[in-house]
Amino acid sequence: MINANRLLQRLDELSQIGRNHETGGINRFSFTKEEQQAIDLVIEYMKEAGMQVNVDGIGNIIGSYGDAEETIMLGSHIDTVPDGGKFDGALGVLTAIEVVQTLHENQIPLHKKVEVTAFKDEEGTRFGFGLIGSRAMAGLLKAEQLQKTDDANITIEEAARQFGLSPFPLEKLKRKDIKAYLELHIEQGKVLEKEDLPVGVVTGIAAPLWLEVTVNGISEHAGATPMHIRHDALTAASEMILAVEQSFQTKGDSVGTVGKLQVEPNGVNVIPGKVTFTIDIRDIDEKTIRELEQEVKQQINDIAARRHVTAAVVELQRAKPAKADGALQQQFAASIEKQGIRPYTLVSGAGHDAMNIAAAAPVAMLFVRSRDGISHNPLEYSSDEDIVIAANVLYDTVLEISGKKD
Repeated sequence: MINANRLLQRLDELSQIGRNHETGGINRFSFTKEEQQAIDLVIEYMKEAGMQVNVDGIGNIIGSYGDAEETIMLGSHIDTVPDGGKFDGALGVLTAIEVVQTLHENQIPLHKKVEVTAFKDEEGTRFGFGLIGSRAMAGLLKAEQLQKTDDANITIEEAARQFGLSPFPLEKLKRKDIKAYLELHIEQGKVLEKEDLPVGVVTGIAAPLWLEVTVNGISEHAGATPMHIRHDALTAASEMILAVEQSFQTKGDSVGTVGKLQVEPNGVNVIPGKVTFTIDIRDIDEKTIRELEQEVKQQINDIAARRHVTAAVVELQRAKPAKADGALQQQFAASIEKQGIRPYTLVSGAGHDAMNIAAAAPVAMLFVRSRDGISHNPLEYSSDEDIVIAANVLYDTVLEISGKKD
């Protein structure tokens, strides 16, 4: 079984990097000094676990154990959202390292190589475009996507080169040797909590579609412009945002969220002339996502015409839904039963690196119960007991699918 104290200690150590001591949240964005500190620590852990470590051209940290041709990959990410929690992503990476270190310390021979990957920029916080590392590894990353910029107008490509990375040609980043990919992650929802279960097996991952809407009106004096002749970008955008909310109230498991808003010129006595906001649309069915996208765009255009403003919608990122491999799900379930726990399956409404790796290999995910379903927040929490159970389930699953030698 895994070393619980070591895993929990490392989780605490990593959580100190990028921590905002006023809020308790963590800020580790891609290609920053905070992320580099986290990378250095994770590499240290990987080496202690007996792994050979390399960093690919886009910044994925890859620790390898064994020398077989076929690879079982474990992974997640170490970047965060603004003021994020300490479990999202990081728990999956550190648990995977602990699994390998346990294999190493017990000198367990395997028929397959085991790799742990900390994927680059899963969250997309800095550039408004995430899952960069797993896109690259699955062969899904496109050259033009590396031209997306942050608030300082620095492109992903420029940031990578500043970090001493060389992503081109992208083809060299694609992996074709992965026989199975397993990702442990906190649930970020309340399903397992309601079922009173510490872990659950994911059957599929809903795909996120990110849109950016720019509404242009006319900036005029707030006191000198009568209400009936205004071209107020903010009131138009407000109606659009409410329309998104109202539309998704009747869409079953589909969800739509406006999470980012920018108002210009942002003055107390100036009618807003430009508003930019984002829309995050998610569902597990690709056809449904396309239908929802068209419905939202139509609502935005109708509101813009009625309010005498213009609206432009651009796609920030689009990912495909992913189904978990049936055999890997069954193995997770069998390993859960060995812990004396009832296996339970659920869908992931959040996107994960596994959804991209599914284009290159069979994937499966194990969820760990989240208290109150809170995530992307300093209050994010999974208990030590649940974490240890999940780590042992992952360890047993790796033993079973990697072909332990007699």
